[in-house]
Amino acid sequence: MSRNRWVGNQDREILRLAVPAFVALVSEPLMLLADSAIVGHLGTPQLAALGIAGTVLQTLVGLCIFLAYGTTSAVARRIGAGDHRGALAQGIDGLWLALLLGVVLAVAGVVFAPQAIGVFNPSPDVAEHALTYLRISYIGIPSMVLLLAATGVLRGLQDTKTPMVVAISANLANIVLNLLLVYGLNLGIAGSALGTVIAQTGAGVALVVVVVRGARRDGAKLKPDLPGILASAQMGLPLVVRTLTLRAAILLLTYVVTGLGTTSLAAHQVAFTLWNFLTLALDAIAIAAQALTGRALGAGDVASTRSITRRMMWWGLWSGVVCGLMLWGLHSVYVPWFTTDPEVRHTLSAIIVVAAIWQPLNGVVFVLDGVLIGAGDGRYLAIAGVIALVLYVPLALSVLWFDGSVVALWWAFNGFMLLRLITLVTRERRDAWLVTGATR
Repeated sequence: MSRNRWVGNQDREILRLAVPAFVALVSEPLMLLADSAIVGHLGTPQLAALGIAGTVLQTLVGLCIFLAYGTTSAVARRIGAGDHRGALAQGIDGLWLALLLGVVLAVAGVVFAPQAIGVFNPSPDVAEHALTYLRISYIGIPSMVLLLAATGVLRGLQDTKTPMVVAISANLANIVLNLLLVYGLNLGIAGSALGTVIAQTGAGVALVVVVVRGARRDGAKLKPDLPGILASAQMGLPLVVRTLTLRAAILLLTYVVTGLGTTSLAAHQVAFTLWNFLTLALDAIAIAAQALTGRALGAGDVASTRSITRRMMWWGLWSGVVCGLMLWGLHSVYVPWFTTDPEVRHTLSAIIVVAAIWQPLNGVVFVLDGVLIGAGDGRYLAIAGVIALVLYVPLALSVLWFDGSVVALWWAFNGFMLLRLITLVTRERRDAWLVTGATR
């Protein structure tokens, strides 16, 4: 096979997985936007309450993302090794772990919901609405984490289209249910929470049914297997640490910018929202990297693993270039959408320059992160994350110590991304992560 044809096949594989993954990822913030638009018409206290409750829920579910990432890697390895039944058995173990974890989190969430809301020190009326929304939402936590695990199984099976279809369907159902329950039945913010729970539960059940049908078809076990569940939990622990380092870096960014004044905080909020949206495109390539890397290593094909890793690094780089150019090139169009304050506009434009410059390197970071997750190299990712965070803390705090600007803070935050890039590239250029076989 010629090199051009080989590269073309790789590109088609990447696109086949990345495009549906991107659509599914984009659907998540769109669901939040729909909820905000519907609840926003109930009043300011309700909208503020949704912001607090949403932050608590996103943080909780974000820490469970290992259920998707770890399962993708493990299932993809077995697919590469030709063990389809073992892949689905591995996926079923992940589903049982998700169910157990979801029940524990739901119970703990209901009990400690007042304390979680109290951290934000809201006014009494906002706290009451937030508590109502949060306690109803916790009912859907088991379905939410099951959705993550089932999505990971299907990605490992090289299927990102099914999660995409389910995500789109859930979003449409969420909008209809929210309008019906909030306004049609006059349930207020409780109706919004209930509508979202129903939509997410339906999505979780739909994907679990797909996985269970596949397991039955291949004769994979469906009953709980304690050693398998414990193995899934042990595999996911390093990814939890990795995720915690990312969340800590973002929380520190928010903490520092809060001390820089209202104008800086307003500009930062818009810039970070835009940055976060662009990461979805880069994260879609990382998801493809997880699935393809796991499959190649499971097949024992180190050469293909190296080749497709380098190809995906180019995809990450050029995707970052495109995102950066769009971020900067269109800023005069979208900045006025967010604010009429000239100071905020000026500060936001300056932040966007920094964010745009770093997008290409961020693209490589996301891809390599996905590659090493796909390789099951979670322990290294956890250690590298801690190292990057420890070095980033003084960078971020120095902005406060030396009375710096929010633009300087964004340079510091991208310093964190640079530290991640260095640790990831260092790992990629060595062979320790290239462990082949059906299991790592």
